[in-house]
Amino acid sequence: MELRQLEYFMVVAGEMSFSRAAERANVVQSALSTSISKLEHELGVQLFDRSRQRIRLTVAGEEFRDRAAEVLRAAHVAKESVLVLGASISGTVDFGLLVSWGPLDHVAALGEFAAENPRVRLRSHLSQSGSWAYLPALVEGSLDLALISAPQRFPPQLEMNLLFEDPLSFVCRPDHPLAGRRTVEIADLAHEALVGFPPGFGLRSVVDDAFHGVGLEVPTQHELTMSFPEIAELIRRGVGSAIMPDSECRRTPELRRIELSTPVLWRVYLASRPSKDISRATARLAEIIMSSPRTVHHGDAACAG
Repeated sequence: MELRQLEYFMVVAGEMSFSRAAERANVVQSALSTSISKLEHELGVQLFDRSRQRIRLTVAGEEFRDRAAEVLRAAHVAKESVLVLGASISGTVDFGLLVSWGPLDHVAALGEFAAENPRVRLRSHLSQSGSWAYLPALVEGSLDLALISAPQRFPPQLEMNLLFEDPLSFVCRPDHPLAGRRTVEIADLAHEALVGFPPGFGLRSVVDDAFHGVGLEVPTQHELTMSFPEIAELIRRGVGSAIMPDSECRRTPELRRIELSTPVLWRVYLASRPSKDISRATARLAEIIMSSPRTVHHGDAACAG
């Protein structure tokens, strides 16, 4: 049994798809499947149930996942203990991202880290189902660090530090009926055709809670996994309106930003396993991100207010 086999197994267990796992592990799917098959043959058990359209872990696979994660963490710590003797940090940091870094100057943060640690490889991952999917990946060890949007749970196995709070605002075209208002209530938006994220995304849950708090359903016309500049372009083209973080709105010209009368905050956390279980590279990247400068301040006015 090789560590690479365990690593491939953990990636497949995290993605529950051989094709996505192969893309994430940067190997051809046939090589990944062969590695898993050899592992199952060596263990004498089936780790994955392939009889359904979507693969699932067997009972043996569930048990093996926990043990494999422990082995990989131990191997990682052992490697780090040797690298400490060297002059620089090396290794790989797998990092779960959001479509937005909010007000953080992430380019400066990542640039500082890369310049300081040229032997460290950064690998980003962007979940198509929302950042909450990163939580089990962090616990299992297939991710080292992740941005978590508006988490609804805080797993005890993880350290989760509040990274920033970003107020939300209503965003529309200048010719919108509400464009002349300085503030709006959530109830004023009951009949809007909002462009937003699908259910399961942290920011969507914040918006949902704001509407539910006043007894309304969210009037989301279009549920799209898109970047905020793309959403802003849809608004410019007349495809509805949106509720967006101030940091993103203020990067968007030609649109009206209208404050919500009752503030609604988007909270993002930086999550990892406890400090004793992470590499020096992960710890250093987390430190830089937590102290990274903010690029957008409430006095800026790129978007009309």
